[in-house]
Amino acid sequence: MLKTVLVPIHHDGYKFILAFGIATLVLAFIAAPLGWIGSILTLWCVYFFRDPVRVTPIQDNIMVAPADGMIVNIQKVPVPKELCLNDQTYTKISIFLNVFDVHVNKAPLDGKIKKISYIQGKFINASLDKASLDNERMAMSVETHDHDLIGVVQIAGLIARRIKYYVQEEDTLERGKNYGNIRFGSRVDLYVPDNWEIKVLMGQKMIGGETVMAEKKASFTPTPSQKNPFAADENGDIETISPIEEEEDNIIMMKEEDR
Repeated sequence: MLKTVLVPIHHDGYKFILAFGIATLVLAFIAAPLGWIGSILTLWCVYFFRDPVRVTPIQDNIMVAPADGMIVNIQKVPVPKELCLNDQTYTKISIFLNVFDVHVNKAPLDGKIKKISYIQGKFINASLDKASLDNERMAMSVETHDHDLIGVVQIAGLIARRIKYYVQEEDTLERGKNYGNIRFGSRVDLYVPDNWEIKVLMGQKMIGGETVMAEKKASFTPTPSQKNPFAADENGDIETISPIEEEEDNIIMMKEEDR
């Protein structure tokens, strides 16, 4: 029971909790009702910086949610220039975090960070779609082991004024591990290439590091003849066998068996 209540606190939160605690003592010294208000705010600060243990799926070729929150947008869009992915269209999935969500951000998959860009911007409501391009944000491009490129963007919101990240270019990400946080309300955008299948819906609640958001589509498995379209003749020379010729050979063999 206690494990569900007394969850770990993210290390970035201790200085804020201390500041809230000192402010509460000052307010209590001025007036008891103010002290109670300060106590409530201090407890909220502790709750905000919680960093609960998450169980990340071990299945291959999946992306997990990079943040807690609700999905507010799923659409195909051109990739922002700061991600430096390519000129293709990606599916953008936006997760909005309110002030009661866990704000520790998780790596969505295993891979290597190829590019990090920090863009100064506005602080409009992060639930609005225009926040993706207008708000202050940290954009990160990640290359998977299969050489797929994805984008993860931390976006500051109306209340959030500080984006923190603990990684740098060429670092290796491990799926489900912490890589940053955004303080006091924000948004995270995930840019998914077309060879991945989206597994979430609008309005769905995400659990960072646990909820599967996308799965790589199964690759085409060729038949034995398609795997090896070349065959050696009796002299050891390579001869191309087309599917039509192969089918004709099969028909001839069936006729000979009937005889």
